[in-house]
Amino acid sequence: MNIHLGRHHPPECPQGATVTIGNFDGVHLGHKHILQTLKQQADKLGLPVVVVIFEPQPKEFFAKKFNKPQPYRISPLRTKLDLLRQTECVDIVWVLPFTQSFADMPAQAFIDDLLRDKLNTRYLLIGDDFRFGAGREGGFEMLQAQSGMQTERTPSVIVEDIRTSSTAVRQALSDGRLAYARKLLGHDYVLSGKIKHGKKLGRTINAPTANVQLPPYHYALSGVFVVEADGSFGTRRGVASFGFNPTVSNKKTQKLEVHLFDFQGDLYGQRLNVRFLHKLRDEQKFDNIDALKTQILKDMEAAKNWQP
Repeated sequence: MNIHLGRHHPPECPQGATVTIGNFDGVHLGHKHILQTLKQQADKLGLPVVVVIFEPQPKEFFAKKFNKPQPYRISPLRTKLDLLRQTECVDIVWVLPFTQSFADMPAQAFIDDLLRDKLNTRYLLIGDDFRFGAGREGGFEMLQAQSGMQTERTPSVIVEDIRTSSTAVRQALSDGRLAYARKLLGHDYVLSGKIKHGKKLGRTINAPTANVQLPPYHYALSGVFVVEADGSFGTRRGVASFGFNPTVSNKKTQKLEVHLFDFQGDLYGQRLNVRFLHKLRDEQKFDNIDALKTQILKDMEAAKNWQP
């Protein structure tokens, strides 16, 4: 899978391309259905599958512009790219920066510049709620009316009578319903990042933690969790705290700390992929450090005893 960054570095598709466009936040079952359908069509036409995504996501851009609370993000860009690669359906990802000039682009200019001139789109597949262009003026009917480019849309994927969507995944994560989030996603919820130095509080109770560096988005998940982590050591079960650490910190950015069971070694600078399996409890502020340490030991025991 090739990755192209920026509007002025488009992929080269001289024979044409099959294309889909969206945020693909979380790469859930609905997204996977789009990608699988697009791959089937691409194979028939002998063309590459191109996925166009935006960074930041449009809702994040407008929230910042109008000083509104940031919406929840499911997957940072690197995790999203990993998940797209794992579908084995995608040849090219084009990451477009979502800026004010891009937001102001008329829908027809979006079609003419990006879809026709840059990508030479021959087949376009979109979700049933896709809108584009200034003021969200463009939609399926406008795309379908374009000559020389076939456009189709896919129906929603329904899981337990709920439309599979990034919104539904965010709500499930916010509620701590990881099993249901897994059904919507088709995979465990995962975050990844490099290990950096932290306060090393866990070492004082023989429970060292890996401080996983994440992009500063607003994540839906918060609390203490049973996790599995992948790294240079292979795969290990552990317990993770994800939140604001109110007992020891006043910072407004979320922090992911992971303790791996039966592991000794130096992880600094390595990348850790953390899969969230089960929520043990909500985050809470303790009266003192000793109370926090006592709870950490209880969380470790609960995570070791948890069975799927």
